[in-house]
Amino acid sequence: MTELVRSLVVDDEERIRFTLKKTLQRVGHVVTVAASGEEALELMRETAFDVAIVDLNLGGHVDGLQVIEGIRWRWPETAVVILTAHGSLESAITAIREGVDDYLLKPAKPAEVRSAVQKALDLRSSRRSSKADAGRRTLQRGSFFVDLQQHLATLDGRRLELTPQELKLLVHMMQNDHRVVPPPELVRAVRGFEPESMQEARQIIKWYIHRLRRKVEVDPSQPRHILNVRGVGYKFEE
Repeated sequence: MTELVRSLVVDDEERIRFTLKKTLQRVGHVVTVAASGEEALELMRETAFDVAIVDLNLGGHVDGLQVIEGIRWRWPETAVVILTAHGSLESAITAIREGVDDYLLKPAKPAEVRSAVQKALDLRSSRRSSKADAGRRTLQRGSFFVDLQQHLATLDGRRLELTPQELKLLVHMMQNDHRVVPPPELVRAVRGFEPESMQEARQIIKWYIHRLRRKVEVDPSQPRHILNVRGVGYKFEE
């Protein structure tokens, strides 16, 4: 039996709400629409959604970023896709750094909407798997294996000689392989403190990334596992 997907569409343009609702209904979603940020927050008080599509530039007193903050606070497992115009693309990138799963540029074609929503739902599923990993004593992604109790990591059965900080970095990236992890978060995971700025975080973590790549990559200058996503952070690939 196919799992029912509950979707929330938040946009102050009736035409866009109608189009998005029909697009998602065609692939079996149960869709609720909100014409404002205020209406969206009211809907979310009692109702959890699997995925929300939120326009960044909402009219009224509650904008798209505030709606996203409400989602993250009330229903943190909800997948989020944002709608944005070319002129506010930088805002979309900022939102992605804060945990948004994907974004769509207006006007978005139905196929693009379906693709972005499915990607967001897949990431949501991966987050659930990562939480389950946190309670286990071992962690495996592809050829990478980590025994958290023994502080042991292997790649293709070969033991990796990692420092405690390098192991923390590898584990955090493996547990969050569904997303790009920003430098400040990696610094917190590796060093246990909050950097004062993004620049400081980048300067600190790039050294650990460099050292880890030397131990897990066949060619550190062309990494396959520890990837840099320019302007956002780093991502782990099996």
